[in-house]
Amino acid sequence: MTNEETDGSLLLDQQLCFALYAAQRAVTAAYRPLLDELGLTYPQYLVLLVLWERGELPVKELAGALTLDYGTVSPLLKRLESAGLVRRERSAGDERSVLVACTGRAEELRERAARVPGALLAETGLQGPEVARLREELRRLAAQARAAADRGR
Repeated sequence: MTNEETDGSLLLDQQLCFALYAAQRAVTAAYRPLLDELGLTYPQYLVLLVLWERGELPVKELAGALTLDYGTVSPLLKRLESAGLVRRERSAGDERSVLVACTGRAEELRERAARVPGALLAETGLQGPEVARLREELRRLAAQARAAADRGR
């Protein structure tokens, strides 16, 4: 591979961003049938993963964990609340802060959701060590991209 192919190519198949985009879409599509059984979309599943892991959180902290802005998280929470899976309430200690927590219904769903990661690995044929390596590389890439974006501001 020449430097032109890696450094300045405008060929779609040479773009890192396109490879990431295509992989993200494919992974999300692989999750879809698993999450349909739970009645969840992929973004809703991610919200619940954070809440199952950390418990009740301010919306701001939840959005930060998901690297999403408030305007994106708010409609997600509204739909999850309508489905009876989360509750939102103002913090007693800070009226400006809204706390989000799972309901009993979401906690019941947690048991069924615990099968999703293993089912995805089985469907894709990925093995644990390969997943761990990919996850670490993607975390490193994300950190480097965030740093580059911050330098560009």
